[in-house]
Amino acid sequence: MLPWNRTTRGLRPLAALLLTAAALLAPSAAAQAATDTAPAATTVSRGWNNYACKPSAAHPRPVVLVHGTFGNSVDNWLALAPYLVNRGYCVFSLDYGQLPGVPLFNGLGPIAKSAEQLRDHVDKVLAATGAPEADLVGHSQGGMMPRHYLKFLGGAAKVNALVGIAPDNHGTTLLGLTKLLPYFPGAEHLLTLATPGLADQIAGSAFVTKLNEGGDTVPGVRYTVIATKYDEVVTPYRSQFLDGPDVTNVLIQDKCAADLSEHVAIGLVDRIAYHEVTNALDPAHATPTTCASVIG
Repeated sequence: MLPWNRTTRGLRPLAALLLTAAALLAPSAAAQAATDTAPAATTVSRGWNNYACKPSAAHPRPVVLVHGTFGNSVDNWLALAPYLVNRGYCVFSLDYGQLPGVPLFNGLGPIAKSAEQLRDHVDKVLAATGAPEADLVGHSQGGMMPRHYLKFLGGAAKVNALVGIAPDNHGTTLLGLTKLLPYFPGAEHLLTLATPGLADQIAGSAFVTKLNEGGDTVPGVRYTVIATKYDEVVTPYRSQFLDGPDVTNVLIQDKCAADLSEHVAIGLVDRIAYHEVTNALDPAHATPTTCASVIG
């Protein structure tokens, strides 16, 4: 159970509203994942999380997939992981940000602590594969949280590229819902107490402010942001984009105007976005992304 208590009953309506809206991040596949008896962190699903995999000369770095808020290492990647495996990549995923008593739905703990979990997982992957660096691909919080690892936990020395799919790099207003918090005294404290990973993602939070102080990027890492103008969770959608050297910002509607994917779909099923992911992972062999890229 989340740590609600009697003294905060009057604040529950707003907190419930924010949590319900944020639950748009939870992939529907989580319901199926609930039937699995094996721990998600050790699941080998359709060819990924294979620690015997050795990167090839064509794809010399392992790819670590970082799920979004309410996601986990399996349900967020049921499409993208095999898409990359089938293209010759060694692919791994992790669970992070777990709360006690909340199974399957991760990414709710303090983001700085989640970044430490990512650090440890990258070390594990590099040790297993023998590669000196990894590439990171994250959806939503999973595209933003690694920036803390890169900036404050030494990750820049171990990561070649970060690809964020709909990342909340500068926080989110959640379609303006977060602007209601000042009208409910104590609501933000309650949100921080119950689900600190959500509170950290609010535009203007202490975490987001620290993350972006001194610039969005760190030297030595290539950054790609893939966004959709129909994003209803990370708002405004242009706040996802980064400034700095070695940054590529992509709006998928500039590649295919007919693409109607919103926040969840762009990470879970969007082949236009996936084609841009492969371009970002292997820019030397990038090919144009168009509406026809869904066929590839």
